[in-house]
Amino acid sequence: MDIIKESKRTFQFPTAFTILFVIMLVAIGLTWIVPAGSYSKLAYSENDNTLQIASPSGNVTTVAATQDELKKLNINIDIEQFVNGVIRKPIAIPDTYQQVEQAPKGLLDVAVSIVEGTIEGADIIVFILILGGMIGVINKTGAFDAGLISLSEKTKGREFLFVALVCIVMALGGTTCGLEEEAVAFYPILVPIFLALGFDSIVCVGAIFLAASIGTAFSTINPFSVVIASNAAGISFTEGLGVRAFGLVVGTTVVIGYLYWYCQKIKADPSFSYTYEDRESFKARFLKSDNLSGNVPFTTRRKVILALFAIAFPVMIWGVSMGGWWFPQMAASFLTIAIIIIFISGLKEKEAVEAFTQGASELVAVSLIIGMARGVNIVLEQGMVSDTILAYASGLVSGMHGSVFAVSQMIVFFFLGLVVPSSSGLAVLAMPIMAPLADTVMIPRDIVVSAYNWGQYSMLFLAPTGLVLVTLQMLDIPFNKWVKFVLPIVGFLLVFGSILLVAQVMML
Repeated sequence: MDIIKESKRTFQFPTAFTILFVIMLVAIGLTWIVPAGSYSKLAYSENDNTLQIASPSGNVTTVAATQDELKKLNINIDIEQFVNGVIRKPIAIPDTYQQVEQAPKGLLDVAVSIVEGTIEGADIIVFILILGGMIGVINKTGAFDAGLISLSEKTKGREFLFVALVCIVMALGGTTCGLEEEAVAFYPILVPIFLALGFDSIVCVGAIFLAASIGTAFSTINPFSVVIASNAAGISFTEGLGVRAFGLVVGTTVVIGYLYWYCQKIKADPSFSYTYEDRESFKARFLKSDNLSGNVPFTTRRKVILALFAIAFPVMIWGVSMGGWWFPQMAASFLTIAIIIIFISGLKEKEAVEAFTQGASELVAVSLIIGMARGVNIVLEQGMVSDTILAYASGLVSGMHGSVFAVSQMIVFFFLGLVVPSSSGLAVLAMPIMAPLADTVMIPRDIVVSAYNWGQYSMLFLAPTGLVLVTLQMLDIPFNKWVKFVLPIVGFLLVFGSILLVAQVMML
């Protein structure tokens, strides 16, 4: 009996690596079970101003890049969306799905797909490693410690206000510019603050990842989600904007309220924390210094270092939303600021280099998670499974009553979010197929765009192939603890999304 009790106490939920490895094996199994198939894909060639059509068999034909040619293909998208580079990825052509020869993957493809996924994700991996290096240097200067002491003294009695403000900023970032992968940059600076204010690791993820994702779920002008989905559906992104803006206010309020309830619980009883047993190791990781008792002076040099670090984030957001930046440019901007900090830090050359490499090394595991997650997607793509699932799903919802159709679309996108955990990727793949189905049941296409947003993001709160495991790996939070915390929000988004969809149909 004692042996059984001991085994129960020592059981640990599998790590992110094991979870993704199992999912990889499941994906390989699907390539043997699910019939292989593909839609014809349409892409714009800037070199000769033509549209290139790749058939499932691999044959490529070229037609003029005109609106008439798009109309012949039953694609209701403005040709300017292709010419101006708004739609860059190949889109699926409606009514062209064909089964092709099975392309099953094997166990030997596990390692190959992980390597290919790591190469494919090299841009975000470099960004994360440079971020880690910069954090290491700033930690070495003592700037974080001094800043935390000052902040904790000024926020006594109003600790949750900081959480609420972070939630609002992240939600606004999500709804306007799709602040998701970029949000990983905020953890190293905000996590120590949350800990100093008396909160746990779950609150850190909730205020950053959860709030940013709820903002993206209710995207208003996010170019990587609602804008590209609306373009692929052949409508303006302003259609349905009012409903999404209303949902954003309600969704952000619900997240803040949920976090307030949770924070009150752990303030009253710290053992209520979902990660209570990991609290000491978590604090040791993010509050490495013993100097948080007030004996680290907040000097002018340390203030300048923190100011430079803080400047990096609005610069990054501007670059993504206005300057056409992506991870290489973001990484370069962070590296530039890191070099400036090194020069003004007063650190010796060896100290600075060791601090940078140590900080980067702590995020190597996160980088490997990205490679494994991308590897799963590569297996499904090369196994020709994704299009088959999309074709089957479109057949399920075709011809339903308007309200049932709208909610069913959301459920379909919920499951497609696991197969294609990329907002822009799913938009260009699925929207040309799903949006025209709205015409057959006499409802506006913007309802399908909303169903896509709310369905996919309900899954992306959970999908191991998305950003979730990367985030949890950064903070060393077990996946099962996160699921326990986030399920109420997933339920809220699905129920609230269903109510909004049905209300829109009923008001027609």
